[in-house]
Amino acid sequence: MELAGPISHSTARPDRETVSRAHPNGSQAHPSPIVDLTIIVLTLNEERHIARCLESVRDLAKRVVIVDSGSTDKTRTIAAEMGADVYTNPFINHSAQLNWGLDNAQIQTEWTMRLDADEVVTPQLNQLLRQKLPEIPASAIGLTVNRQIHFMGKWIRHGGIYPIRMLRIWRSGLGRCENRWMDEHVVVEGAVSHLNADIADINLNNISWWIRKHNEYSVREAIELLRTEDHRRGDEAPGTTMSRQARIKRWVKYSLYAHLPLGFRSAAYFFYRYFLSLGFLDGWRGFAFHFLQGFWYRFLVDVKMYELRAMMKERGQTLPEVVKTECGFRI
Repeated sequence: MELAGPISHSTARPDRETVSRAHPNGSQAHPSPIVDLTIIVLTLNEERHIARCLESVRDLAKRVVIVDSGSTDKTRTIAAEMGADVYTNPFINHSAQLNWGLDNAQIQTEWTMRLDADEVVTPQLNQLLRQKLPEIPASAIGLTVNRQIHFMGKWIRHGGIYPIRMLRIWRSGLGRCENRWMDEHVVVEGAVSHLNADIADINLNNISWWIRKHNEYSVREAIELLRTEDHRRGDEAPGTTMSRQARIKRWVKYSLYAHLPLGFRSAAYFFYRYFLSLGFLDGWRGFAFHFLQGFWYRFLVDVKMYELRAMMKERGQTLPEVVKTECGFRI
C-alpha cells in the first residue's frame, strides 16, 4: 500500500538553505496536532547537524530521544535545550545502539521513527505524517519513506540512488534493528506500507571527513561480508519484514555480488551505477560521489577482506580473534 503525499519529485531540490529554513523563526504553521510518535536519533559529536535535525521535526512528535555515544562537543547540550531526552551509551555499532535506545528509552507512543543526526524531515513528510499517521490501518506495522542523499551540496538523483525507500517508522514494540555490523535495517513483525515523501541526508562535513568515515565503514563491511561465508545472512529473520527494496538489494548483494571476484566486482558495480543507471547525469559532483562510494569504497572493502583472510590463514586464527587483535572490538 502506498500513501501518496503532497510532494512532487520534479520540483527543485531542497538544498541546504531551503531545508534548514523549513521553519524560519517558528513562522510555519502546522494545523494538525502533534503526532503520537517518538523519534530516536543516534549521535556522536553532531553539533553541526543536531539543531537542524531537531528543527525539522519541531512540534511534530510527542517525544525526541537522543542516544549519544560520548560526544565531546555541544551535541547533548543543544539537544537538551531543544527539548530532547538525552541518553548516553557506549557505542558498539549502529544496530546495537539503536536497539539499546529502543530497550531503555521507555517509549510509550504508538509509533517510533529513526532519524540520523545529519538528516532532516522535509516539510512535505512533516505534513504527511501529521495527516496520514493517525489514519494508518492496523494491518500496517512499518512504514517506508524516500531518502535523498546530498553530496558536496548536490542532491544525487541518478545511479539508482533516488528514491531509496527506507523503513524508518514502525509501531512501537514491533520493530528491531538487525544484529549486523553494516547494512543494518529495521525489521518489523508485519506488513509494510509506504509514505511517498522524503527525508534528506545532507551532511555538512568536508570530503576528508567523508573519506575517514567510509574508511571506518569499510572495516565493518569487510567483517560482515566475511561472516556471510559461514552463515547465510541475506534474508530477514523468520517472522519479520524489511522494505521490499532493501530485501531485493540484499539478495543481489549476497547472492550475486558476493560471489564475484574481489576487485572486479567493485568496477562492475561502478559501471552499472554510472553508465547503465545514468549516474553520469548527476554532473561532476555526481561523478565524484559514484566513483568514491560506488568504486573506491567497494574496492577498499575488498582489499580489507583480502587482508583479514590473509591474517586468519597466517596466524591460524578465527575471524573474531583477528578482529579483536587488529580492530580492537569483539564480534
